[in-house]
Amino acid sequence: MTIAAIRWDETIGSDGRGGIRLLDQTLLPGQAVDREITTTDGLVTAIQELAVRGAPALGVAGAMGVALAMDEGARRGWSPAQVQAAVERVRLARPTAVNLAWGVDQVRPLMPQGRVVVLSAAHRVAAANEAANRELSRLGADWLLARIDRPRLRAITHCNTGALATAAWGTGFGVLCELHERGRLEIVYADETRPLLQGSRLTAYELADAGIDHVVQADGAAASTILRGLVDVAVVGADRIAGNGDVANKIGTLGVALACADAGIPFMVAAPWSTVDLATAHGGDIEIELRSEDEVTHVAGALVAPQGSRGFNPAFDVTPARLVSAIATERGVLEASLGQVPRDVS
Repeated sequence: MTIAAIRWDETIGSDGRGGIRLLDQTLLPGQAVDREITTTDGLVTAIQELAVRGAPALGVAGAMGVALAMDEGARRGWSPAQVQAAVERVRLARPTAVNLAWGVDQVRPLMPQGRVVVLSAAHRVAAANEAANRELSRLGADWLLARIDRPRLRAITHCNTGALATAAWGTGFGVLCELHERGRLEIVYADETRPLLQGSRLTAYELADAGIDHVVQADGAAASTILRGLVDVAVVGADRIAGNGDVANKIGTLGVALACADAGIPFMVAAPWSTVDLATAHGGDIEIELRSEDEVTHVAGALVAPQGSRGFNPAFDVTPARLVSAIATERGVLEASLGQVPRDVS
């Protein structure tokens, strides 16, 4: 796959320092347009508008954002305190996905060594993410094929977990691509994923790019698709995994997990180890981002609810560990529903 969600581009700007080039995901699939980011305010806006999104990609954005803040501070004559404040704005731009803060924290301690060292470390974060994604995809596919007795698997996925959501390859989407490359994937049911349609706009875009047979369905159809026996497995990503194995992911994931439990089919979460937050004991401690009511009450700027009706727009939900058959990371596959929990073995 050639899709690149985020990268550092030395040609951006006029001072030779470069900046962050983002594929603007708010415009997909209709337009493939890049945003050129040279300021921390621009990066924060891009993160909050979901021009760049997906936990692993946000980790890379956080790491590169530190270098961006240092460059902006040098141009504008900021004090060290002002540079640190800009870094903190990037770190806190979205609260639910742990990878954003994690990415900042990976490189922030290196700031006294200079921007070259920081930027090199940010590039390593991106490279490590791709390597982790490919390994967890291999392990996740192995786990599924050892437990599902079908020549080719039928899968359902929720939200977007491909190259658009990562530095490269993908997490849950990467598992599906691994199955596809082995000739073991029949079809993917891609939930449209309300409220921003990241499934129909982005996942379907990547499935088509990868040549994977798929259909897009309304989120409300997911439980029926599962209970009718049309799929063998659900594979999703994660924005944060708590220490007890509870998983925060895009709103609607919990309903998919409940249906899988009733149908007796695996519900797999695929995410790099950086998404595991051992400091968060359980899912109840995860802050759930609330987005604008207009994303629910309006479509393309047009009101689709009665005037005066209020919208409730949580961006994420939490799936309890008891409903999670497997958590595939680059360090191995945990069977969370059987009581296996993440442990720091680094």
